[in-house]
Amino acid sequence: MKILLAENRGFCPGVRKAIELAEQALKVHSKVYSLGEIIHNRYVVDKLRNMGLEIVSSVEEISQGGVVLIRSHGASPEIFERARLRNLTIIDATCVLVKRAQNIVRQLDSEGYQVVMVGNKNHPEVKGIIGYADNVIVIQNEDEIERLGRIQKIGLVSQTTLDRQRFAKISAKIIEKGFNEIRIVNTLCEQAVGRQRAASELAKKVDVMFVLGGKHSSNTTELASIARNCGTKTFHIEDFSQFTKDMIEGAEIIGITAGASTPENIVQEFIEGLQKYGA
Repeated sequence: MKILLAENRGFCPGVRKAIELAEQALKVHSKVYSLGEIIHNRYVVDKLRNMGLEIVSSVEEISQGGVVLIRSHGASPEIFERARLRNLTIIDATCVLVKRAQNIVRQLDSEGYQVVMVGNKNHPEVKGIIGYADNVIVIQNEDEIERLGRIQKIGLVSQTTLDRQRFAKISAKIIEKGFNEIRIVNTLCEQAVGRQRAASELAKKVDVMFVLGGKHSSNTTELASIARNCGTKTFHIEDFSQFTKDMIEGAEIIGITAGASTPENIVQEFIEGLQKYGA
């Protein structure tokens, strides 16, 4: 058996920056609170927990004057304000591309556009971004387009980690409804797009595809979906502990990629595990 790796995989600059900021903060402060998991990878989260990072779900759980880390997914202006009211030291690890999306949504709203965002309404990035406008409509799939109604002026953006083809397809369906003005702003992360393209190209060359990363990671889930759409048998697992031999039964070529929050050592350990089966 042969193993092929996606050329573009693993940690992105935004995730790397968030981890670095957390580690730097923990060297200065004995206790740092992260508003939600800093990234969607339990190995990285557990490592930082051992260093003193505590995960909380709201700023109200943090004592007055404490230190709060805003994770790479960002947060709404309301959360920043609530943190200031509690006199918290704020360490902002928001990805620069998420920041850009936040600013674009705020600008579109100020210019009178009805902001429509394509993405997962339950994802923390989306929850944070829509806080930068008074009323953002989130569309998750084509079936939800009908509830838009007749809007004269739409500002259309997307979750940064969305599949480009999915965004294009939904955008086209919205345009077909016949609005007076639609302004589409590309808020996709080119790192994510490149990772998706690499996964698609690799999936077409292999018999079975492994996508390594957290089960709650949006970008990792997108990679797995893209690989499956290529007609390739695909497994989305966190690490080698979830591997079973039957997954590679009959396979001659194995493909591996990893989500933006997956450390490279997870990939290398997975390769070492496969080598025990003759890969």
